[in-house]
Amino acid sequence: MRSPSLRHVITHLITPLLMCLGMGFAYMGAFVTPEPHHLPVAVVGSGPQAKVFAQTVKDEAGDKLDVRTVATRSEAVDLLDSRDITGAYVPGARAPELVVASAASDMDATAVEKVFTPVAAEQGVALKVTDVAAPVDDDPTGQGLFFLLIALSIGSYASVAALGAAGGTLPMRVRALLALGVSAVVSGIGALLAGPVFHLAHHDLAQLWGMAWLYSAGILFVGVGLHTFLKRWTTLTMMVLFVMLNFTSSGGLFRPDLQNGFFGALHAFWNGAGFVEGARSLLYFHSDGLSRNAGTLAAWLLLGLVITAVAAVHERSKAPVAAATPVRADRHEVEEEEQIEEEVEETVGV
Repeated sequence: MRSPSLRHVITHLITPLLMCLGMGFAYMGAFVTPEPHHLPVAVVGSGPQAKVFAQTVKDEAGDKLDVRTVATRSEAVDLLDSRDITGAYVPGARAPELVVASAASDMDATAVEKVFTPVAAEQGVALKVTDVAAPVDDDPTGQGLFFLLIALSIGSYASVAALGAAGGTLPMRVRALLALGVSAVVSGIGALLAGPVFHLAHHDLAQLWGMAWLYSAGILFVGVGLHTFLKRWTTLTMMVLFVMLNFTSSGGLFRPDLQNGFFGALHAFWNGAGFVEGARSLLYFHSDGLSRNAGTLAAWLLLGLVITAVAAVHERSKAPVAAATPVRADRHEVEEEEQIEEEVEETVGV
């Protein structure tokens, strides 16, 4: 390739092409073929007949279901509240019942209903479905929290791009303070959208804002710190961490039991899952599991603070060398060109 300009352009096309490839693999791998994978369900009953029925369901489903028996319907409801199961089948000669909690996952509730509807049909009766934890009427599918996650994520990682491109010459402490302020604004916008605007949260809006702040601040500090080392590759890295791997493992559309093992494993500790599951706990499940999810968000924030601190030390160690080195005018021109190119690269992710 003889033309330096053409080679220069092709080099800069690497980032959007990698984004295309990564988004395709992540989203299609996570969402295209959802199938039950050890979906936890319960059969209500304590006698031999209930145990035989549960084993029969398990044998027919194979690895798709994990089936247990519980003695009473109220015990099954408790397990639904703690999200240890996705549905409970209550046998009955005239009116068998399936108990679900669709606020935990509308897709899981639908999958469980597809499993047990034919079971009731074999008995010649209709299946009664009872939802003990339904989403609010303003968010009938329960997926509004996932779209709130997207808004918070874009506001956060796009702000990292802005801070990196336009604020790269500022001292790290100033960039850190800006990240702190931006995270408060982003989370405030999220709370406004979740509360007064779209009515996803009918209570505990202050706590939801707190989780949104932890989530946003974690992303911003990770990004601000990484920019010191990655420069124009920061946006691609942020998209891998907080879009490709994050949205797909959050459980906002499909929970881990409808995905393959890779995304299910990420769900256990990734920050998007911490926010979505924490918000569900807060709004629909009496805050059960909230402390664990808040701890996940706090851990990501701590990681971001550590990366930012390391970046600050690295920048300080380079400062005396830079100050002692004379800079020629042509070097200034080169640096300006590099800065413009970096801003273009950063903008790709926005």
